[in-house]
Amino acid sequence: MGDPRGFIKTARETPKRRPIDVRIQDWREVYEAQDFVVLQKQAGRCMDCGIPFCHEGCPLGNLIPEWNDLIWRDEKSEAMDRLHATNNFPEFTGRLCPAPCETACVLGINADPVTIKQVELRIVEEAFGNGSIKPLAPDRLSGKTVAVIGSGPAGLAAAQQLTRAGHTVVVYERAEKVGGLLRYGIPEFKMEKSVIDRRISQMEKEGTRFRTGVNVGVDVTAASMRSKYDAIVIAVGATKWRDLAIPGRDLSGIHQAMEFLPWGNKQALNELVEAPLINAAGKNVIILGGGDTGADCLGTVIRQGAASVTQIEIMARPTEERPSSQPWPTYPMIYRVSSAHEEAGERLYAISTEAFIGDTSGNLTALKIVETKFVDEKFEKIPGTERELKADLVFLAMGFTGPEQNEFIKDLHVAIDESGNIKRDAKFASDVDGVFVCGDAGRGQSLIVWAIAEGRSAAAAVDEFLVGRTQLPAPIAPTDRSLTI
Repeated sequence: MGDPRGFIKTARETPKRRPIDVRIQDWREVYEAQDFVVLQKQAGRCMDCGIPFCHEGCPLGNLIPEWNDLIWRDEKSEAMDRLHATNNFPEFTGRLCPAPCETACVLGINADPVTIKQVELRIVEEAFGNGSIKPLAPDRLSGKTVAVIGSGPAGLAAAQQLTRAGHTVVVYERAEKVGGLLRYGIPEFKMEKSVIDRRISQMEKEGTRFRTGVNVGVDVTAASMRSKYDAIVIAVGATKWRDLAIPGRDLSGIHQAMEFLPWGNKQALNELVEAPLINAAGKNVIILGGGDTGADCLGTVIRQGAASVTQIEIMARPTEERPSSQPWPTYPMIYRVSSAHEEAGERLYAISTEAFIGDTSGNLTALKIVETKFVDEKFEKIPGTERELKADLVFLAMGFTGPEQNEFIKDLHVAIDESGNIKRDAKFASDVDGVFVCGDAGRGQSLIVWAIAEGRSAAAAVDEFLVGRTQLPAPIAPTDRSLTI
C-alpha cells in the first residue's frame, strides 16, 4: 500500500481540460498534462483493499492496486510490466474506456474513487516516452497461420497475442488504414491517431502482418481464406447501425454518425484536399442519440463551425446520484458531461422524433418532435408538446444492432443468434471448424475494454486449437457479463 492515509488526506484530482475557446480551434486532445507528483499522490489514494472490487469492474482483470502502489513508489518500469500483463493497449483504454473500475472502487462507496484511468494512461505514456516499450517477437514460429478479420481493438488484441505465441498472423482491414472504429469513429480530440500508429509499428516489428484495403468476402472469398489459413478470427465489430424509419427519412441532410465521423477525422488529419463530403460548417445540426457516439458527433460539428447544435435523447435525463437500482459496484447510468458537452450545444431529454420535414427540393429543414414519458416499459407521447426544431443536418447516433451480414459472413455459413450476433461456444469458436469470433461481432455493441478482453481470450482459445495447449491468458468467457453491464 503506497500511502496508508492517502485516501484520507488527498482529494481526487483529474487532469484539467484545455480552455474551451482554445481547444475548439484545433483537433488535438483536450487534456492538459498533469504533473507526475500530483499523479503519484492520486495513485497513493488506493487503499489496497482486501477484496479489490476494481478487479471485478474491469473485464481485463487489471492489477490496479499493484500498479497504483508501484507508481506511488516511482517504480515506473515495474508498473508498466504489471499493466501490460493484462492489457495490450492501455493507451487506448486510458483514453476511451468509461472506467467501470472506478465505479467499482471501494473508496467510491462513500467518497470519490481513485483516478484509476488516469494512472493507467500515464503509466503507458511514460513508458512510450522513455522508449521502454519494445517489440516482443516470439522465440520461434509454430508454422501455423491465422487470419484476423477486422483491425479494431478485439482484432488487434487477438493478433498481438497470437503473434507472440509464435503463429503467423495476418490482419485484414477493408479500410485504407488499420484501426477500425478506433481510427475512423473516435475523433482526434479524444485520441490522436498517432497513438494507434505507434502501437501498430510495434506489432509489425513483432511479426504481425497487415493487409489494408481488402474487403474480405469481396476481394478475397471465404473459401480461399479457409484453405489458406489454419484458423480465422472474426473481429469485424457490430457496425450494423440502428436506423430511424419515420416519415421524411429519405430527405437530403440525414446521415448515420458513422457516415459522418470518418470525414471529421480525415479533416482533422489534413487528409482532405477539399471540404469534407459531410460538413456541418454554418448549419443547424441535430444529433439523435445521447451516448458517446452522439458526443463524438457533437465535438466534431463544433470544430467544423456549426451554427447551432442540439443533442436529443429519448430517455429521461439521468440523475446525478447513483440510482438505487444500480448499487455499488455496478456501473451506474448517471448524468455525465463529456468535454464536447462543455463546449457548445443543447441537450434535450425525453424527446421522440416523429418526422423529418423538408422543402420542395427534398432537403431537410426541420424535425417534428414530441415530449415523452416512460410508462409500463414503453414510451408514451405527452399530448400538446409537439413542436418543430430547425435542422439542416441530422446525425443518427442510436447505436448498433450487430455485425453486418456481408458476403464473407454469409459464405462462411456461421450461425447467427437471435440478436444478430455470430454464435460462439465457450471457446469463442463458431459452429464452423477453425473459425472463431471475438469482440462486438459475437458480443454485441459493448465497451473497448470488453473488446480487448475478448480478443485476448479468443487468442488463447485459438492457440489451444492450433497446438493443443496454451499459455496465453484468457480473462473472460463469452458468457461473462460481470457486474458492469
